[in-house]
Amino acid sequence: MLQSSGIFLACGSRIVVGHANPRTGAGMSLIENFVESRDNPLAVVESMALRNDWSFERSVEDEIAIAVTGKRANYQVSFTWIGVMKVLHFSCSFEAKIPESRLLETRQLVARINEQLWIGHFDLWRRDGTVVFRHSLLLDGGVSTSGEQCEAVLGRALDACEQYYPAFQFVIWAGKSAREAMDAAMFVTAGHA
Repeated sequence: MLQSSGIFLACGSRIVVGHANPRTGAGMSLIENFVESRDNPLAVVESMALRNDWSFERSVEDEIAIAVTGKRANYQVSFTWIGVMKVLHFSCSFEAKIPESRLLETRQLVARINEQLWIGHFDLWRRDGTVVFRHSLLLDGGVSTSGEQCEAVLGRALDACEQYYPAFQFVIWAGKSAREAMDAAMFVTAGHA
């Protein structure tokens, strides 16, 4: 089971629509399974989810959704294969319900957070009040992906979401400025109480 800063992925039932079972290969020859894995990296993500016994849903061919329970929030994780561009897009979102009066300050916070990130970035989806961490892997020119690579992307995203979740709460609900929220998020306590 993947653990990243105390975050565990939820376990439970698996829903796989329109695909054979990757463990048994039932309904799919070994050659077909290999071709799908090379041409569509979601087969790698699905195998990773099965291997770790994570709860996931694959209701369409080009996307896998995974439920994640963190210390601070529940996250909706999604891997989407954009075959035309040869891009594996990753997103990790949490509900924020941003009031109109806090929207500008929240956007400023997103900009400040993104200045600190080396991998991925946060977006604010205003239409449904969602904060989203996004990252894409370009797999052009025959490049493939691995379960370890997908786990690393997922782990880093969850670390970023957990680190900055309080900053979003400070801005949205406590009325703090983006600068005050960033100062609080960057404060690291040494030792244990």
